[in-house]
Amino acid sequence: MFKFAPYLFKTLWRHRVRTLLTVSGSAVALFVFCFVLSVQQGLERLTQQDNSVLVVFQANKFCPATSHLPQDYDRVIGKMPGVRDVLPIQVFTNNCRASLDVVVFYGTQVEKIRRLRNFELVTGSWADFEGHQDAAIVGRALATRRGISVGEKFSIGDVTVAVAGIYTSENRAEEDYVYCHLDFLQRTHGLDLVGTVTQQEVWLDNSADPDQTAVAIDAQLKSGQIETDTRTKGAFQASSIADLVHLIDLSHYLGWACLLLMAVLLGTTTIMTVEDRIGEHAVLQTLGFTTFRVFRLVMSEAVLLSVLGGCLGTALATVFLFESGLSLGAEAVSIAIVPTWNMAIYAVVTSLVIGIIAGIAPATHAARADIVTSLRMAR
Repeated sequence: MFKFAPYLFKTLWRHRVRTLLTVSGSAVALFVFCFVLSVQQGLERLTQQDNSVLVVFQANKFCPATSHLPQDYDRVIGKMPGVRDVLPIQVFTNNCRASLDVVVFYGTQVEKIRRLRNFELVTGSWADFEGHQDAAIVGRALATRRGISVGEKFSIGDVTVAVAGIYTSENRAEEDYVYCHLDFLQRTHGLDLVGTVTQQEVWLDNSADPDQTAVAIDAQLKSGQIETDTRTKGAFQASSIADLVHLIDLSHYLGWACLLLMAVLLGTTTIMTVEDRIGEHAVLQTLGFTTFRVFRLVMSEAVLLSVLGGCLGTALATVFLFESGLSLGAEAVSIAIVPTWNMAIYAVVTSLVIGIIAGIAPATHAARADIVTSLRMAR
């Protein structure tokens, strides 16, 4: 069929307005499909994080603003079997509701960040961050989205920090946070949270059982000032955004609707092309083209349109998602919306399948058309 490629391209160019509209429509459908797919993949990455990290939160609380654990719980937890390290974190966010632009401050012990977080500073310095009480490091995704640069002041509500660095992380969701000094965030005007933290993150030894350790921590702290609820980090984050998870699950239907729209668009365009060229197909059969070859010609045209639209939509979605640094967040938990090779390959293969499905009916119609009747209709 490759020897007929020039013929296919000439046919598409002959009806270039129709071709352009069809490819554009398919690209829009695949753009939305890629966006939905990226959100779903981001949620999957978030909920399947390493189980070797536990989050200790105040029991029967859900919003970070309502959880107040004694900071000295870290010493109690740190002495328990299987615990490698404990990181107390004070959380402050500008919005607990679902949003595409959530800003979350993590106030914590700066000397532990470099050891426990796999961050790399792309600009700025660790010395500036560690040496100034009001300094902070900002994730690259958040910095891109908000236009933040090193040396600037960044404010959300009553919290104002001096940006000492921009960091990147292997976990893209981590790039939506602002890390600052624990004492600074606790003493910020309007918070007055000295001696308390929102949560404790617990790093476990490789030999420790996460579920058993979580139960042991809650049992140990049950007689303390505040009762706790300990879970693996993935489970904790999934429960924090439970309502958002249901909405993301519903987005499956949006993705399928986009693919259905694309199939209908391609099928309609291809059947219109077949009707316009019914005489041409009859001439080709008169010249010796078999019905199967005519079928393949029409099918190839539908697949070509679909793949062109699919590749264009996937490319646009990849560039947009990569440059925008979008994330979906709620309850101080961020879902990174980033393009991946899996997303791109899946989208292009899907466009190929949609082209095949959409081309079956028009190709069958063209192949079964009676030669004499088709020639009379074309006169």
